[in-house]
Amino acid sequence: MSFSDRMTRCPRPFETAPGQEARDAVQGLSPDVAALVEGTAGSSPFLQSLCLKERDWLPEVFDDPEDAFDALLKEVAAIPPDETGARLRRAKGRVALLTALADLSGVWTLEDVTGALTRFADLAVTQALRAALLPELRRGKIPGQDEDALEDAAGMVVLAMGKMGAHELNYSSDIDLICLFDEERFDTDSYHEARAGFVRATRRMAATLNDRTADGYVFRTDLRLRPDPNVTPVCMAMGAAETYYESLGRTWERAAYIKARPAAGDIAAGARFLDTLRPFVWRKHLDFAAIEDAHNMRLRIREHKGLHGPIRLDGHNMKLGRGGIREIEFFTQTRQLISGGRDPDLRVRGTVDGLSRLAEKNWVPSDAADTLAEHYRAHREIEHRLQMLRDAQTQVLPDNPDGWARLAALCDRDESAFRDELTDRLQQVHDLIEGFFAPDSGTEKPVTFEGLDDEIIARWRSYPALRSERANTIFDRLKPEILERLSRSSAPHEALLAFDGFLAGLPAGVQVFALFEANPQLIDLMVDIAGVSPALASYLSRHAGVFDAVIAGDFFAPWPDRPHLRRELAARLDREDDYERKLDAARRWLKEWHFRTGVHLLRGLIDADKAGAQYADLAHVILAELWGVVCAQFGEKHGPPPGRGAVVLGMGSLGAGKLNAGSDLDLIVIYDAEGVEGSDGRRPLATRIYYARLTQALITALTAPMSEGRLYEVDMRLRPSGNQGPVATSWASFQTYQENEAWVWEHLALTRACVVAGPDALASDVEAFRCALLPRKGNRETVLMEVDHMRARIKAAKSSSGPWETKLGDGRMQEIELIAQAGCLLAGRPERSVEAGLAAGVAAGWLDDAEEAALGAAYALCWQVTQAARLLGDKPLDEDALGDGAKAFVLRQTGMERMEDLRAELERKTADAAVVIDAALKRGTEDG
Repeated sequence: MSFSDRMTRCPRPFETAPGQEARDAVQGLSPDVAALVEGTAGSSPFLQSLCLKERDWLPEVFDDPEDAFDALLKEVAAIPPDETGARLRRAKGRVALLTALADLSGVWTLEDVTGALTRFADLAVTQALRAALLPELRRGKIPGQDEDALEDAAGMVVLAMGKMGAHELNYSSDIDLICLFDEERFDTDSYHEARAGFVRATRRMAATLNDRTADGYVFRTDLRLRPDPNVTPVCMAMGAAETYYESLGRTWERAAYIKARPAAGDIAAGARFLDTLRPFVWRKHLDFAAIEDAHNMRLRIREHKGLHGPIRLDGHNMKLGRGGIREIEFFTQTRQLISGGRDPDLRVRGTVDGLSRLAEKNWVPSDAADTLAEHYRAHREIEHRLQMLRDAQTQVLPDNPDGWARLAALCDRDESAFRDELTDRLQQVHDLIEGFFAPDSGTEKPVTFEGLDDEIIARWRSYPALRSERANTIFDRLKPEILERLSRSSAPHEALLAFDGFLAGLPAGVQVFALFEANPQLIDLMVDIAGVSPALASYLSRHAGVFDAVIAGDFFAPWPDRPHLRRELAARLDREDDYERKLDAARRWLKEWHFRTGVHLLRGLIDADKAGAQYADLAHVILAELWGVVCAQFGEKHGPPPGRGAVVLGMGSLGAGKLNAGSDLDLIVIYDAEGVEGSDGRRPLATRIYYARLTQALITALTAPMSEGRLYEVDMRLRPSGNQGPVATSWASFQTYQENEAWVWEHLALTRACVVAGPDALASDVEAFRCALLPRKGNRETVLMEVDHMRARIKAAKSSSGPWETKLGDGRMQEIELIAQAGCLLAGRPERSVEAGLAAGVAAGWLDDAEEAALGAAYALCWQVTQAARLLGDKPLDEDALGDGAKAFVLRQTGMERMEDLRAELERKTADAAVVIDAALKRGTEDG
């Protein structure tokens, strides 16, 4: 397809004579292409001069613009170092002319144009850097490096920032560069000499690009985005830059690094440097404080540039003004900063790409993203035409009639309609962006709310969360809304006290307050939580990052299955390359999902049984994924697990798939070395020692109090021989022990065992052994006599704490679980749940249907109360200490109307269960 066939638009000549002169100068053009030359040259003095200068080359452009551009880049790549400056400047003129004609005619899209300009910029910087480094290398000024080091610039890299980094260079763009060198290539004695050489090379490179001669210039070059440019050299050591960003880096610098890209020099070293900055740029929690930073930055730019007031087209700045390009970029980058730490898919450099990803992931409404992307492209095209007029780095619209007429001609638009469209686009962008950054710029309203204690409110200013001016500013905007919602709660004073506890425990407020301001629905959730569970509110004050999960898009979606959860956790762990960071990532993940289940239970979206299954799913997934991580870490030093490896057996409530919010984990580790005597690694270990230490590493990974807390408490006392036995048991020993030495209580415990981690083959063998063993261990007399003795021992050792005790005591959960496990043994059924165990007792002829129903009813009520109590705190319910909101939650969970009714029902059902248990054990032992 010819150039003319691809044309979709054509500028009009604003001035007849210059346009005609250029048209006459370029021979052999088709009428459409000739009109393009005439319109371009007749509206842009700069492009008219280029058309005349390149009249002999232009027909080659119109034959095939892509081939012409590629040929131009090949010529640039072959420039000898001593001719770099002059030939780059001449090439820049041709690039400017080619991209302008392809742009104005519609032959190339905006992305084609900015991509071509960026490709040339990358190559120009590469050539200028090579020419600048070569003298330093030849003179031996970069110690230990010779001319062969030119290939990777002796460890120096040029980072493209801003639009160049995002492949979005505008038509007459400055280029923002940060120059760094890899100091690890030099020893202490040669470091300073090397740095001096890189500094000289950087200055020489910048001069080659920046200096204007008779041939023009290549790119205006700005090196001021580097750390603290007033005091640091133009080329810094990577280590020094990293230290700066980790300790002093600001939000605008984080935003700048979204677009950062190694463009020239040692690309691999540049990529490594950017990877080290990943935690600085992409925060692990949703970063809503970035909104406040970006909003303040916008206000400072407006103040500095005098860009206040309503939008007026004459002299309006398309980049920095209201509704302009920078506003859309701020919007996109801020949203990326907020969410990109959790979602790597958002870490893209381009503005339009960023908007698209944000919409895909539901961080931005699709219609808003589409609108901003459309206006961004339109704004950028206007920016290009403004710069094409005289090759000036400007984004300012004309302020006189001739200027508007010239711009409209270059755009081939009716001037009046053109102005109306521009005004509409700018206003739409402004309205969207302003609503995002400053939804309510009002100040605190002096309103008094009934039921709220002014003395409690007055002490908030003394809390650590409000010690900074910035935190106070955001909180002042939030405070009326918070107080209003607290006053509307069912028990305002209790809700206020609980919120006061949350605020008092909050170590810093900016992030959380910014999160609340951007997501007002979180205030309602916080009030709900504070009004029901002061303990949970206190937990949130220490771990406010779990609020991230609420706004992650699918917080109220149906519960996913375990494979989905495993994939999500595995992806989260894979992002971290450090073992301790993986452990902390696992802790953050578990907190978020635990919080989700707790909120769903709190709000009545799920019942106690579903919550128990969800908590168990999370424990299964954590163990399955973390076991692999621990094995890999341990194997780096000691080699992979000998033989078939090891499995982790979940016991008790974990094995039964029914946990509460504060459950410990009962675990057994079983390994099968298959006769292998030791591991094969840098520091080999004997097999038994290997698996013992590997098990201890797992326990540490689960229980260690790290920066993100701990995962679970772990109990290993159910392993063979209890605390006297090894922490990891060989497969052969486990089988022998269970067959010949295990006590009845250990066989009872095995009814609930479930492999939760480890290789599938060994897991299958363990489960097959369990299923085959249990039916052989169901001697009625022995089992029931032992259960009776166990019940008596437990009663003697641990007494019930009161009427709200649900675990210990006659007819309560622990006793009913024992009866269910006994039912499984007697029936020879390897069931795990209490319900299935009670049914097995009926099938074995030991229990009748009425007894099963009574035990099941007591257990269900105990479980409901337990689940509610563990969400409210870590102790049994204390009726007198519960607030109205907490009482309402407990009653909703149990289907009762009053706490005294619930207490009476709990006592009645557990008493009935105790009678059933007494009778069943007596009957069983007498029958025996």
